[in-house]
Amino acid sequence: MYKLFSRIVILTAIVSLFACQLNKENFNEEDYIKSVQEWQTKRLEGLKAENGWLNLVGLYWLKEGQNPFGSNEANNIIFPEKAPGFIGTIILYKGNLSVSINEDVDVVINDSISKEHNIYTDAEDNTTMFKMGTFRWYIIKRGDRYGIRLRDLESPLINQITEVPSFPINSEWRIEARFEKFDTPKEIAIPNVLGDTEFEKCFGLLKFEIDGQEYSLMPLGDGSKNDFFVLFADETSAEETYGAGRFLSVEKPNKNGETIIDFNKATNPPCAFTEFATCPLPPRENILPVKIFAGEKINEHVGHH
Repeated sequence: MYKLFSRIVILTAIVSLFACQLNKENFNEEDYIKSVQEWQTKRLEGLKAENGWLNLVGLYWLKEGQNPFGSNEANNIIFPEKAPGFIGTIILYKGNLSVSINEDVDVVINDSISKEHNIYTDAEDNTTMFKMGTFRWYIIKRGDRYGIRLRDLESPLINQITEVPSFPINSEWRIEARFEKFDTPKEIAIPNVLGDTEFEKCFGLLKFEIDGQEYSLMPLGDGSKNDFFVLFADETSAEETYGAGRFLSVEKPNKNGETIIDFNKATNPPCAFTEFATCPLPPRENILPVKIFAGEKINEHVGHH
């Protein structure tokens, strides 16, 4: 399964109480609006959580060999000022990673204080996690690059962002769709902000209409065991909404191939909140020639990275 799901910790997939009501007779507008508001509250809580995106304070790319790190400027990797001057050294050698922590510094590696430890990246199931005071970090792998993703649980951004800017909730943007499966899965190119491109399988098209015009999106995921994940852009991108597109979770279709695309739950990617994220970008097939006035927007605090 596409590693994007684990890398960016999809917060859009919070289950709605009314995720896939295809029977319009049972649809209640007031209940629907309330459910989306509850979803928005959980979305903000997720952004502020320990594994959310608002506490990122650094992304440091490693070089081959020794990478001493800490707040002192003599280090290759310079942490924020409140960190100890010299914490330790991360060694990168032909794709293998290890760390040596200085004797006068205590760092919790996984669940215990350690001085020497092998490191597993976020591309592996047993990712090595580091804790020191309010700092949390781990190693990410992007293409052939390795970097430290640093969090601070006291990051000012956590309190600075009190809401995620969004269009007014409008049930007209909760659109019926049908999934048309390909005879053979197709590969689509997924670029990212670092300039890398990965090729991922797409199992079919999500087709839907807006004002009588048909559109389609190419989702990730096969729509059987898990919901679809969609990266898309539209004609509001770089104006009312984030220029690098938005994310959307779409519930897996029923046995007739029917589902709902709820654009009210279109979310900003992590890069809209922090410069230290490494976001995927929408494939060219998912750039919609229409304005989607629904979901999350940008404002003075969000969308300028």
